[in-house]
Amino acid sequence: MSLNNTPASERIHIGFFGKRNAGKSSVVNAITGQKLSVVSDVLGTTTDPVYKTMELLPIGPVVIMDTPGIDDSGELGKMRVQKSYEALNRADVAVLVTDAEKGLSKEDNELISFFKEKKVKYLIAYNKCDLDYKEFELKDNEILVSAKENINVYELKEKIAELCKIKEEPRRIVGDLIKKNDIVVLVTPIDASAPKGRLILPQQQTIRDILDSDAAAITVKETELEELLKSLCKKPKMVITDSQVFGFVSKVVPEDIPLTSFSILFARYKGNLGSAYNGAKQLENLKDGDTLLISEGCTHHRQCEDIGTVKLPKWIKKYTGKEVNFEFTSGTEFPTDLENYSLIVHCGGCMLNSREMQNRIKYAESKNIPITNYGILIAYMNGIMERATKYIMQNA
Repeated sequence: MSLNNTPASERIHIGFFGKRNAGKSSVVNAITGQKLSVVSDVLGTTTDPVYKTMELLPIGPVVIMDTPGIDDSGELGKMRVQKSYEALNRADVAVLVTDAEKGLSKEDNELISFFKEKKVKYLIAYNKCDLDYKEFELKDNEILVSAKENINVYELKEKIAELCKIKEEPRRIVGDLIKKNDIVVLVTPIDASAPKGRLILPQQQTIRDILDSDAAAITVKETELEELLKSLCKKPKMVITDSQVFGFVSKVVPEDIPLTSFSILFARYKGNLGSAYNGAKQLENLKDGDTLLISEGCTHHRQCEDIGTVKLPKWIKKYTGKEVNFEFTSGTEFPTDLENYSLIVHCGGCMLNSREMQNRIKYAESKNIPITNYGILIAYMNGIMERATKYIMQNA
């Protein structure tokens, strides 16, 4: 997969934060060498976070986030500030841009406290150093820059690159569960909700991970699965299915072949398998009138049989026999007030980076609101959650 084709969810997210007219957008444009953001002397020119996927040397594939000023005012301004703080939930690295002449403000220090609370690595860039400012001693994570005169822009990029060297064990979707020459069968329904001419992102990424393990990926529709299994001379290492046909597939796949779903694999990949496993059991405690939040990380065009807004609510009502209510969010939207929800059902999160997915889980847990995952919940309702998670948990 080339750098330019790396999904946004797999890229390092670098966020630029600060007050209005500190020069955030100018610094972003200087660092990227592109006019990604509109620059103006008018306060509050950046009204919504600007996201740009790109290759930024010497870092590699990244998402650059330019955010509204954190000192915006008025009702609309408060909403813009909220958007800036929401962007921080997906930032792997933060750059606080402030005016070198004015130094750190109250709002800047509040942001720094938030960086520390969220455990986000950060730098402070004192912009406009080409103008008069009072000399002061810089800390290791601070730098004087001038976006206008291109002073220390290269050095700022180098400092950002150092922070981006995240020392973590490489995460695998399925590669650590299989060996060379294993056969993995992937069941991918082709129905009204399937994208035309391509597979959805989790399926693409899973296939790539299997191939990277020197194993074989065989993709089949659920209607052809039984014949395929009969024709194989070697037993598959595992079968991975789209969650919406879990019930059908579980009856076709023999018990001695591990079975799971793309959504469950992504729950493990994003780090929320345990909480999703426990959250699914909350179905048994639902009462008439309870409200469930169904949240998706993408903003795809919804079809008539959309799994999130149509199929899941129907299956949940049928399983529980309760008259429950549903609310829906998608993309970067996630409520700050969760008090009214009895359960959150989240998608696999393939379009969200791990930091944002983890922040959503932690926030739900801090409010004592159970959260689960599409695939695990569907497996639970089909009475196969233990089977669908057993092999993964044994090899976690």
